[in-house]
Amino acid sequence: MSLRPPHHRSTARRLPAALAGATAGVLAAGLVAAPVHAESGPASPLGTVARTAGHARFVPGPCPRTADPIPALKDAHCGTLTVPEKREGHKGGGRRITLAVAIIPAATKRHPGDPIVWLAGGPGDDAVSEIPMALNGGLNRDRDLIFMSQRGTYSADPELTCVNIDQFNARALGLVSNAPSTGRLHVRATRECRDRVVARGADPSAYDDKESSADLADLRKALGIRQWNVFGISYGTDLALQYMRLHPEGIRSVGIDGILPPSLGGGAVTWKAAREGFDGIFKACADQPACDTRYPHLKATFERLVVDLEARPVSTTVPVPGQPAPVKVVIDGGTLVNWLTSASHVAEGVPRSIDELAHGNPQRIAEQLAGGKYSPAAMGRTSHGLVYGVFCREWTPYESQEDIIRGGRRAFPSFPRSLLANAPQLAWLHDDCRAWDVPPADPSVRDRTVSDIPTLVLSGGFDAQTAPSNGAYVGRTLSRSTVVTVPYVAHVVFADSTCAQTMTVSFFDRPTAPDTSCLAGLKPPTFEIGT
Repeated sequence: MSLRPPHHRSTARRLPAALAGATAGVLAAGLVAAPVHAESGPASPLGTVARTAGHARFVPGPCPRTADPIPALKDAHCGTLTVPEKREGHKGGGRRITLAVAIIPAATKRHPGDPIVWLAGGPGDDAVSEIPMALNGGLNRDRDLIFMSQRGTYSADPELTCVNIDQFNARALGLVSNAPSTGRLHVRATRECRDRVVARGADPSAYDDKESSADLADLRKALGIRQWNVFGISYGTDLALQYMRLHPEGIRSVGIDGILPPSLGGGAVTWKAAREGFDGIFKACADQPACDTRYPHLKATFERLVVDLEARPVSTTVPVPGQPAPVKVVIDGGTLVNWLTSASHVAEGVPRSIDELAHGNPQRIAEQLAGGKYSPAAMGRTSHGLVYGVFCREWTPYESQEDIIRGGRRAFPSFPRSLLANAPQLAWLHDDCRAWDVPPADPSVRDRTVSDIPTLVLSGGFDAQTAPSNGAYVGRTLSRSTVVTVPYVAHVVFADSTCAQTMTVSFFDRPTAPDTSCLAGLKPPTFEIGT
């Protein structure tokens, strides 16, 4: 239902451990909160001094709870940023919410003055949970890294997760994905989630990019940072572009990876992404003699399977760790499209899996689908309150159901209308948003971001979640941008590509001249060849 990295390598959308306590992680020894309005001295590490900026207040404190252990938090400086839930009309009263903040010190101290703030994927992922991805990529080599849970996410207060939706998404593997009866159940789960959000006292209309952008602007000021850098992945690129447009002051440079332009957000661009990412994989197989010989006409085979399975779904059962009995998986055309959207991250096995399905064996695909949806890490971590806040205020008011179908038909002319109405990862979007019942955001939310802030624009050649061509699209209005497509890599190249990591780190050192030389040596994957 949302666009995010896969759970095997990040906090992806929809991946095992008991919740850590709210005091997981410790502050540096001797940390003392200074009085409000205090300024940190030159020796005060970032995030160790309390400060108020307008209606926002940062206070040092324990590190946030995390769903999985994050060892790096033991050396972090943590705290909370308290902000108005809704700034419009706020005059010191009204509900306030709390966002968790974790600051990972730089491995060296070459650039202590301009840290990097990380914007998570989703919408609905918690930035704190993505600390391992950032560190694995060396992003803190010489800059402090700042992670703030976006409003409504797992370590924020209130957290607007809805495990009932995650549980339904798992059970729905046993249903025909585009059947009206499935849609009714989908919307019922959405209504239950909205009831939970409201019962927590939250205003569903306050969880969107405008408020989150203001939260970031407040955080920079409340931490006493004159200038910082921004790095956003997946949905975090949408937020980064909005933040650049609304609050450009204090931003030295911006890196965005897996581009979701706010002006295009919705189902049509998701169909375009699927087309581009799938074609990247199909072409790589066709260019590899062993793959092309064993799996000829892979693109045509896949599209024929989608059409046939939409008319005549197949079902099977597969064992899933932690489940008392094998679970049922129905593979229809829509399910197959969603599978390949995620399977682009393990492209080496895609041709073999498609071929096995074409020869009557759905097990590999069914096991991958069930393993993801039933994983304990897919339960209770996504802030569906934020998901629907973004989708229903910023997307559906400005894109009709017919727009989605037309976008799907441009990308996949052979697919039936029943399938095209539900774009990949965005099933029943308009129905859900009618149930969520929030007013549309101001139309300016769909404006393109025009900026001369140096920006690194990264895409992956196999990205089936946010189209590779989106990079060039946003780059046209970013006058000092470097636009790069990393071949043979799926959504969020920073997570999987050493080359992308090297480019990103070099970009923050030299924002107008990142080192892209590693691109010349990249090679396609070696595809699995079945017997």
